[in-house]
Amino acid sequence: MSWTMLAGSLVAVLALAAIARHLRLGDINIADPETAMRLAEQHLAGFQARQALVGGNGEGALVAGNGTLALLKRHGARVAVRRLVAPLKLAPAVEGVAIDSGEAMFGRVSLFGVTDDQVRAAEALAQRPTVH
Repeated sequence: MSWTMLAGSLVAVLALAAIARHLRLGDINIADPETAMRLAEQHLAGFQARQALVGGNGEGALVAGNGTLALLKRHGARVAVRRLVAPLKLAPAVEGVAIDSGEAMFGRVSLFGVTDDQVRAAEALAQRPTVH
């Protein structure tokens, strides 16, 4: 392999990385409650979002819906979503709360800046009947 081919390959890889970054490919972030609610409704059939708690770092969220809750977490370039029912298993986390999904592969989701009381209020909201 010549130095010219090596340099050309390196330039091509860097160009593709720059294009992906410019197009924001793989840049998924759960930035706000509206985004979390939209993602929960898209991923879970029949889910109607009512309220969302979003971790301060955009890595996870809890969405209260119609009788159930949706737990979201960033998973690489995508968002993984699981439907949960109350009562949730909570654990202390650094500057927030961790919610156990009950699924080994999905694991716990830490919500930075969210308190136990906020999670319990979201649980209560999800269990209230919807008013039409």
